[in-house]
Amino acid sequence: ISIVAFITATKMPPHHQNEEEKFFLNAKGQKEILPSIWDSPTKQLSVVVPSYNEEKRCKFFMKRKCTMLEFTEDVIVVDDGSVDQTSKVALEYCQKYGSDKVRVITLVKNRGKGGAVRMGVFSSRGEKILMADADGATKFPDVEKLEKGLADLQPWPVINSMDFPGKFKNLLRLKIKRSYFRTLLMYGFHFLVWFLCVKGVRDTQCGFKLLTREAASRTFSSLHIERWAFDVELLYIAQFFKIPIAEVAVNWTEIEGSKLVPFWSWLQMGRDLLFIRLRYLTGAWRLEQTRKMN
Repeated sequence: ISIVAFITATKMPPHHQNEEEKFFLNAKGQKEILPSIWDSPTKQLSVVVPSYNEEKRCKFFMKRKCTMLEFTEDVIVVDDGSVDQTSKVALEYCQKYGSDKVRVITLVKNRGKGGAVRMGVFSSRGEKILMADADGATKFPDVEKLEKGLADLQPWPVINSMDFPGKFKNLLRLKIKRSYFRTLLMYGFHFLVWFLCVKGVRDTQCGFKLLTREAASRTFSSLHIERWAFDVELLYIAQFFKIPIAEVAVNWTEIEGSKLVPFWSWLQMGRDLLFIRLRYLTGAWRLEQTRKMN
């Protein structure tokens, strides 16, 4: 990336980048304007599910996790510019349960997981906001564990749930199916995260995170990274604002079909980590106070 690109790429992308992205389709196929995180919450919990070409896994997620409707009445599926039938599958559940419970946001272009999550977060209605991957690798009832951990923290908490239970030594036992190359990349990435950006958090990348509405609005308002490393910047911002972070052990199962390409995705993530460090260090990116909610 050229120096010119480095200097000019300092402005945060808007959470909606197209006029069509200001709306969602309700159960009748009619357009409705999306709510805003700056409005007062009307639900207890919102679940944001970023999805890119997840037609098959979206079916699995929705069937397996219809139990999530026992926990929340605000499920937001964000189709990140898919070229398959992801939106169509999600809309079937919107029609089945009603658009007040299940909403589908379709992005015009693919942005990356971070951009999709950010769009869902800024369109949520819950007092608490949960990020959940479409692969269903984490059991949804584990959200109760996160809520318990949330209650033990001070205001502005962020929960980053770990993908292994108990002590760190259990990590190798759970990840025994990984190749040595993938394991090496994983440890290399964890080192870069610790060295450049976030200290004190062992697993930044778990896709099952719970935030209060206040914490979500404050951190996502300052988020720049839209690809895989967005979790790291999110936690970097939280630590800058001295937002408490807790890690809670949850059940996790590796699901086939990941969009993460081992070498190139890790290379992109490493580049993004360097950008996060340099741009905040040089002042190209600045953290500012966000406006208060209504």
